[in-house]
This record gives sequence, structure tokens and C-alpha cells, in this order.
Amino acid sequence: MLYVLGVLLAVLGIGLSIALHEIGHLVPAKRFGVRVPQYMVGFGPTIWSRRRGETEYGVKAIPLGGYIRMIGMFPPAKDQAEGTMRSSSTGRMSQLIEETRQQALEEVQPGDDGRMFYQLPIWKRIVVMLGGPVMNLLIALVLFTGIFTLHGITVTTPTISSVNECVDIKQMGQQAATECTDDMPVAPANAAGLKPGDTITAINGAPVTTWTDVRTAIRDNLDEPLTMQVEREGTTRTLTADPIVLDMPVYTDDGQVERDASGELVTERAGFLGASGSREVEQQPITAVPGLFGDALADTYGLLVKIPQKLVGVAEAAFGSAERDPNGPMSVVGVGRVAGEVASSDVFGDTSDKAILLLSLMGSLNLVLFAFNTIPLLPLDGGHVAGALWEAVKKGWAKVRGLPDPGPVDVAKAMPLAYVVAVAFIGMTLLLVYADIVKPVRLT
Repeated sequence: MLYVLGVLLAVLGIGLSIALHEIGHLVPAKRFGVRVPQYMVGFGPTIWSRRRGETEYGVKAIPLGGYIRMIGMFPPAKDQAEGTMRSSSTGRMSQLIEETRQQALEEVQPGDDGRMFYQLPIWKRIVVMLGGPVMNLLIALVLFTGIFTLHGITVTTPTISSVNECVDIKQMGQQAATECTDDMPVAPANAAGLKPGDTITAINGAPVTTWTDVRTAIRDNLDEPLTMQVEREGTTRTLTADPIVLDMPVYTDDGQVERDASGELVTERAGFLGASGSREVEQQPITAVPGLFGDALADTYGLLVKIPQKLVGVAEAAFGSAERDPNGPMSVVGVGRVAGEVASSDVFGDTSDKAILLLSLMGSLNLVLFAFNTIPLLPLDGGHVAGALWEAVKKGWAKVRGLPDPGPVDVAKAMPLAYVVAVAFIGMTLLLVYADIVKPVRLT
């Protein structure tokens, strides 16, 4: 029952995200006077619709997206009068482009002059096309702001959770040895008398407030004697340690181990103490939200860049014996299955913890929708924005040189590429849906 509830909540969240995305297009389009015959959530057969004014609002059967239909998305050809159709074109690509223009013109009615999308000023067209992605960005910002400030994020604090008994110098990362042998040196933290529950407040006289501060100070100290001020049971003590120098992994700014192009760990010679900080959830101040949200957005774009590589792994998992990457792409089917798993499993904590995970999932989904739709390729929103920006460049250059206005950019000429992109997206979607059915991502 809880699994089904999780899936239903995911479907509702995905539907609302799509609906609000399209509202982000609809509102400015109507405000700028563009005639919008349709606003639809989903694709395929229409489940429900109702007409209000000149717009039909509805829901379709396949929840893989949505759209609004605006009049005049494509301008007529330069040798074609507005509101008329050219008699013929030669060549398959030319015919495809002309068919696109004709389909757009078939919807034009008397009185639509001045209400067609391509007739809008460039800045208004950009506002309309960015309205959808920006809506997803705002949804993600609201969700993550609440999570960061009201619930908090998991951080590693300078409070010690464990102290290594000895050091296996042959082991990459120098984690605690499973069993200590006579040839393994005593961990410097253990020799110094550091204990679980101690909170490190200063190293070599310099205050530390985060585990990153502690780790950096220890690594940079190499094998020089090191003094630590620690709080233990309400009292402050000074401990002296003699770190050892080992090949240690290099960490990125967000605390992840750094890997080179071949996937191997990047290492450096650094000081090692042999203690671990505590993982705790800490509420963040509102001033920390821009940085945290910016990191999440940058990570999302980073994942988009890696999608072709990730899809190879998805295919190997779907059609072979490989396991799915939990950090890889998934379809709406996968999102629903993950939501159901979170809702039904006790591994993810109590009800409030599960709610936070589900809200994080929806926030991440909206970041993906924002980033994906800003890719400058038709038929995505970013493709139309790119066309408008190119038109602005052409008109600006013509004005500087004293040339006649070149008119609107003929976006219809990019439709052959748009069909290729659309086919690629459909193929990617089918692969992900299939993989999410036969070899889903599992968090437990």
C-alpha cells in the first residue's frame, strides 16, 4: 500500500511539474497577445479537456511531457506573403520545411495578424520560451530552500565518530584495517589519545568549524607534529599527534573523491591521522541557499553532459548482466519506482525522512527539466531561444552596417535537425523505460 502511495505521489509531482512548466509558457504568451488554441498536459489520446475562451485545456494519456500550441510559431518564407502558402518545393528537406510552414499557416484565422508568435519582439519571444524552464527552476528553488533551511543537509562535523586502531599502509584511502597485524603502525589519532565523541575545535592554534577544515589542516601538515584542541565531556584538552604521510585521494569542493578521465582515483602525498568525523543533519542559513542551489544546478548540467556515456551503461544493464548506476538517468517509470521504494522501506527512516527524500526527488526532477529544456536544440525551448538570439545578432549587425532589416530567422529550416533530435529523445526515452521495467534502479 505504501509503495502504491509513493508511486501515486510521484505521478502527481511529475504531473504538476509538467503542468506548471506549460503555465510558464501560457501566461506570458497570452499576456503578449498570442493566440493559444491548446494547453495540454501529456501526449497521446485526450482523457479530459474543456474549452475556456479561445483555449482548450486538457490532459492526455501519456505523462511524458506537455505542450501549448501557439499560432505562428514559424514565419513564412521570405518570398511568401503572410497568411498564404507556397505552391510547391523540391527536395525532401525542402518539402519537410515547407510542410512545417503550411501546418502552422493552416491554423491562422482572420484577425490573427499581430497575434502570431513570430511577430512578437525578440525579447518577448525569449520570455515566452524561457517561461516554462524558469517555472521548473523556481519549483526546484522553493523545494530545496525549504529542505536546506527547515530540515537541513547531511554534513560531516569535527565531532569524532571513530578512531582507527592501526593503519594498513597498503590500502588505498587508508581506511581502518579489518584486523591489525604486527607490521601495521598504530594510527596517529589513536596514539594521541583521540576518542569518539571528542570535538576538534582547533589545530595548531587555528580554529576549525567543519570537517573539511580538519581534513585540510591534517593533510597540509604532512608528518610534522600537530596539536589539537578538543572538547571532551565539557572540558577542553590539548592533544599532540604525529601524522604519517601516505598517498591519499584528492577531494573535490563538494567532498567527492576526484577521478581522472579513465576513472582512476587522483591521489597526493598528504598527512594522515586516522579518525573520522560524524555525519549529522544541520539546518542551513538562508544565505547558504544560493551556493547550495547553484552547486545542485551545476551538478545537473554535469550529468546532462554525461548522458550519452551513461546510456551505454543503461543499455548494458537492460540487455546484459550489469547493474544499474543509481546515479544514472531514469525515466518517469524509474522515478515512480524509486518513490514507491522510498515510501515502503524502513531503510529510509521515519515518515518525515521519507517526505524529505520524495521532495528532494521532485526538486531534482525539476532541475533536470530546467536544464534539459535549455539545451539550444529544436524542438526544445532552448532551440527557440537560440533562434531568437541569432535573430537579434543578425538584426543588430545589419543595423550597425546600415543594411535593411533581415526579418525573422526562419526557424522552420532547422526542422530536419529537430526531427533527428526528437527521434533521438524518443529512443532514449524508450530505452530508459524498458530498463526501468526489466532492471530498475534500486536504492536498497
